[in-house]
Parts: sequence; structure tokens; C-alpha cells
Amino acid sequence: MSKIILTLTFLITLSFSQEQPQQRQTGVLTGVVRHSITKEPIINATVTLQGTTIGAATDIEGTFTINNIPVGTYVVRIFSIGFEPKVKTDVVIAAGKQTKIVVELIESLVEVGAVTVTSEYFTKTPDAPISVQTLAAEEIRRLPGGFEDVVRAISILPGVAQVQAGRNDLIVRGGAPSENLYIIDNIEVANINHFGTQGASGGPLSYINLDFVNETSFKTGGFGAKYGDKLSSVLAIDLREGRTDHIGGKATISASQFGLNIEGPIDSKSSFLFSARRSYLDLIFKAAGFSFVPEYWDFLGKANYKLSSDDQLSFLAIGVLDDIKYFNDTSEKVYDNSRILGNSQNQFVGGVTWRHLFNHGFTTVTLSQTYNGYSYQQNDSLLNPIFRSASDEYETTLRGDVTYQIQRETELTFGVAGKFIGMQSNIILPSFWTNFGQNLSVNALLDTTALKSAAYLQLSHSLTHNFKIIVGGRIDYFNLINDNIVFSPRASVSYMASPVVTLTFSAGKYHQAPSYIWLVANPLNRNLRYISVDQYVAGIEYLLRADVKVSLEGYKKIYSSYPASSLRTYLVLANTGAGFGGSEDGYASFGLDPLVSAGSGIAHGAELFLQKKLSEIPCYGLISISYNESKFTAIDGISRPNSFDQRWIINLGGGYILDEAWEFSGKFRYATGRPYTPYNPDGTQNAALYNTARVGVNHSLDIRIDRRWNFSSWNLITYIDVQNVYNRKPLDVPRFDERTKTIKESDAIGLLPSIGISAEF
Repeated sequence: MSKIILTLTFLITLSFSQEQPQQRQTGVLTGVVRHSITKEPIINATVTLQGTTIGAATDIEGTFTINNIPVGTYVVRIFSIGFEPKVKTDVVIAAGKQTKIVVELIESLVEVGAVTVTSEYFTKTPDAPISVQTLAAEEIRRLPGGFEDVVRAISILPGVAQVQAGRNDLIVRGGAPSENLYIIDNIEVANINHFGTQGASGGPLSYINLDFVNETSFKTGGFGAKYGDKLSSVLAIDLREGRTDHIGGKATISASQFGLNIEGPIDSKSSFLFSARRSYLDLIFKAAGFSFVPEYWDFLGKANYKLSSDDQLSFLAIGVLDDIKYFNDTSEKVYDNSRILGNSQNQFVGGVTWRHLFNHGFTTVTLSQTYNGYSYQQNDSLLNPIFRSASDEYETTLRGDVTYQIQRETELTFGVAGKFIGMQSNIILPSFWTNFGQNLSVNALLDTTALKSAAYLQLSHSLTHNFKIIVGGRIDYFNLINDNIVFSPRASVSYMASPVVTLTFSAGKYHQAPSYIWLVANPLNRNLRYISVDQYVAGIEYLLRADVKVSLEGYKKIYSSYPASSLRTYLVLANTGAGFGGSEDGYASFGLDPLVSAGSGIAHGAELFLQKKLSEIPCYGLISISYNESKFTAIDGISRPNSFDQRWIINLGGGYILDEAWEFSGKFRYATGRPYTPYNPDGTQNAALYNTARVGVNHSLDIRIDRRWNFSSWNLITYIDVQNVYNRKPLDVPRFDERTKTIKESDAIGLLPSIGISAEF
């Protein structure tokens, strides 16, 4: 490890020593400015680069192009009469490369000539005034310790807990990992991670190529009626379009993978994106003598075609191949592998979206198909199989959404969706004794089809320029369970008490169908009902200055009808779905037990969030402080802390852009430990002590240094990222070693340096 640190130090020193004056290169900025509600182009909007005299105006199609911009990171301001001005931060101009942005302006309700103050730097979401954070691709890329991963980056936001180091399990405001909705370009996706957990939303690493991300929107509560069948959060990922000037690309070697991007125009009306990436963790793991090696591939392709000024088609295809190989050449490796629940997995996402603009509104129609193929296996220390699960899950979805601006103060949105589901699952678990003394034995086969459908309606109305109300509701249907139709009403209000203070409140009911895998092992599990949560959120936001805001939010979530085991009477499935699972947690996340909709729970907390955006002051940062308490009750009637209940989480992150070549950033995280059940001296566990112990406090410091070289027709980007700078290994739930009959702390990595190199052309 010391040799690695010395090597990284040498590379930094070499970069400084080779700094030479050179002619400053230039790049191109292009984009489109449109109405946030109707998506209609905005003509004659002014686009300027702050701190310069460089700018342009949009044409009749709302587009603009600015040539010969010196390379660097810019703040772009967009203004048009009758609209609230907006600032787009973190716009990187690189040599020989076209940078494209999409800007949506909110129509102003203040009369022309009136004096007002707006939060130009912070994106507003018309359909959700509360618990929403947006991140641009550049904000995600530069996060230390984030591996340029979309999901990992949002863990620094308020209300988000991390269960294990090296995992992307989202725990949002006391919810379970299965309660999060992922949307990629209007397509709902079950899981966006390599080696994803079946029935939940986590995994080690996202398969989304950050280079193709335009912006992400993360809603942690109070989201509108458009989104359903999930209880805790919505992560919507908007992929950008390909460049339109000429063919270009990027070759990358990062901390865990290498890949190649290609993009460019097809003709004057269309463009494309394509990437292929492969991990090299298998090479590292094998060289280091690990007992197993994970390897993966992912592919992403997108194309856009402009049929007319009002009509556009977009096509998306994503393929993911994950595999784990084992080496059992020594008894030590055989034992280590016996603790691993292997998951070889294939995933596919494909779809086409048609968007049509009409007078004062637009409609989108999306036809998509997703596929998840899971192959789980685990052997004992004698290489005898103890668990096998093979599942194929298909979803073919047709959805249509309409947004119509009735008048300047009122918008109506509505939509319908139908989903055809195919499931083929085979689970084999010979007689297995849990640590708590229950015996499980499963030999289940399910080959069936099912239907889901939904419809929603939402009305947004501004009573005055500073008071807005949103009301709506949705109906969801799933024919494979009991009580298969539910209604979810929702409402929110926002009041601008002064030009810099905004008050918000939302209340609503949210429903989620049981995960498909929970319906396989026991036919009685198809008597489950929709899980339900009543959610209330209140907040206040204060704009300290145009680029700095502070917010305080409080929330309460009341759960009912959560699946609970009638065999393991202490178990609610809200306590499952994170980590790698397997025999050590009794395969609880697979829903192998006979289940009943009798679990209940409550989560409440408060979040303080301070954020500074990049501006004429070339630094950025955030501070988030979250307090959460969540408890669930199983059929034994005892209220216990949720397995993911981390009471205090504190994040500090930020960075400084020295010039067009150098950027420095850091992140500190502090979190109190989550509950677990202690072991008895013989390795068994007692249900009376379920979740009564806690992991110790975790804290870590990560730093990152980025260096850019701009040449006439290509760019070289390098970074050095060091996680756990002071080499404190993260604490996790201890495990019982069957060989030594002792309780051991979980293995974890302390200091972890990594480098990345990319060449753009």
C-alpha cells in the first residue's frame, strides 16, 4: 500500500512539474431552451457565460450555438422576458468537443417590471415542491469515493443511509431497499446495478454510463401522482442526446473498469450514443489470490430522430452481463466461498418514446421491455449445494402521459400505463436451519403471467404568484394478489413567505405491490396485499444568496400491510434486501417463508441541508445532517428498530476549481451504527434479542484531485481518488466463524487509492 501512495504522490508532483504555458484551446457550447411545462421552444432567450462577454440568443427552434469558448468550467445564465431566469452550473467546455445543454425555464407569475428574487441556481420541479434534489453529470463525476456512479453519488444527500461500504443499497428515510423507483428516460427499471439484489434495488455498482447522463432528479418524499408502486423515493435519470457536429468518443480506464464511448450525428435530424464497458476486477481479484472473481460487461445505446418541429422519437437499449467465478483449489478458499451467495445475472432494457408537442402542452408515449435473469447459488464447505434459485422476469410496458397548461397559473397532467409481466422461477432449498432455530425447506416452481395497470391525474394551480397547490391521485392494479386495486390521493402546497423564504408541506398515501420473488416460494403468499404508507413532509427553505440555500425538512411515514413471516414471527420484510444475503441472513430477502400482510412500522426524522453551487466564486459544497428513527412490528407484536435504522448521518462535501486544468475536492461522512442481532457463543441467535445490538460509529474522509490537458482536437482527463484517507476500516455486522467457533468482525478495506484516465476525441 505504501508503494501505491508513493506512486500517486510522484504522479501528482510530475503533473505540477510539467506545467507549461500553452496556447489556450477553445470549444463549442450548443443547446436548446424550452418551456418547463409545455416543452415549447423559447425564442430570443439570452444565453451568457458568467464572468465573460460571451453569449448568444436562441433561434425560432429555441436552439443556440456559441463557438470559440476558451476551455474551462463555466456558469451559464439563461434569461427570457416572462420567465424566471436560470443558471446552469458546471458546464465543462473542452477542446475540440461540442458540449450540449438543455434548459427549461419556468414561466413567471410576477408582472413584468415587478422586482423579485429567484433561486436561479437551484432547479425547481413543477410537479413536486418538496424533498427534491437535482445533480448534473459533472457534480456526480467529481464526487470523491463515488466511482463516478449515479447511485453512489446521491448517498451524500439528506435522508439517505448506506448499509455497507461498497454497496449501492438505497435506504431513504427509514424505508427498505425495495422501496425505490428507478426511471431511465421515462422507462421504469427494477434495478440499475450490476449483480443487483432480486426484489430490491441495490447492488455493488450502477451500470449507467455517467458520460451519457444529462441530469438526475432524486425525490425522497412527497412525490406526485405520476409515480407509483414505490414507497420511499424516485430516482429519474435523463440521458442526453449525442453530439451533432461530428463523430467523437471517449476511452476510459477507471477504478474498476475500462470502456469506449462513441457518439455523433446520423444525419441532420438524428444522433446516437453508444458505449461498451468491461470490468477488470476479475484480473485484480485473481492476481491478489481471492477465492472468487466478479466480472461484468455493460452496453448502452441511444438514438434520437426529429420527425418534425413538434415530434421526436428516441430509442434506448441497455444490456448487462454479470458473472462470478470461483476458485476452490484450497480448503481456505472453499470455506470462504461457502459464505458467498453467488449471483450470475443478465439484464436488458429497451424502449422507444414518442414525444408530440401541441398547443400549450405535450404528450409522450413509451413502449418498453425490461428483462432480469437471476441465477443464485450457494454451496456448503464440502461443495454440496444448499441453495439454488433461477428466475426470469419480463415486463412489457405501454404508458402515455399528457401535460396541458390550461392557463398560465394552472397545469393538468394525467396518464395511463399497462404492464404485461412474465415470471419463471425455480427455487430449491433443502432442509435448512436458520440461526434462530426455524427450519426452511423449499422446492418451488412458478411459471405464470400477470398484469399491472395504473392511471393518474394531477392538477397544479397557483392561487397567487407566491402560493401554489398541487392535488392528485392514482389508481394501481395487480392481478396476482388479493385486494388488487388501490387508490392513492396526494396533495402539496408551497408558499413563498418572502423573496428568500419558502414554506412547503405535502401529505399523501403511497402503495407498493409485493416483490415478484416473494410470491414464488409459497402459494399462500399470493394472498398478500399492497404495502401502504401514509407520508407527511413539511419544510422551510431560505436563500442565503443566489448560489447558497439552506433547508430544513421533517417527515413522518406510517407503514401498514407489510409482508411478515408467520414462521419467523420476528421478521418483517422491510428488514431485508440489503447486502449480499445468503445463509447468514437465512435467505430472508427471497420471501421463502409463508407471508401475511400483517407488518407495520413508523419512521420519522428531520434533515438540515446547506448547499453552495458553483458560481463566480469557483468553489462548491454541501452539508447535510439527518436524524431518522424507524421501527417495525412483526406478527409477534413487538416493535423493534429497523435493520437499517441509522439515527445520525452527517455529510460534508465540496471542492475548488483552481483553473481550467486543476480541481480539488473532498468528502467526509459520519454515521451512527445500524442494529443487528448478537450471536450466542454457539453461533445461534435469539429472537428475543433481534436488532438489540448496534454496529459502532463509522466515519471516513475521501479526497480527489482532477487534472485536465486540452490539446487541439482531443483532451486527456486524469484523476486520483483516495478513500478512507486516515485508513479507518468501516465497521459492519459481525459474523460467526464456524471453523473457529468465534465471533469475528467483518472484513473491510481501509485506505483505498485509485486512479482514472480518459481520452476524449
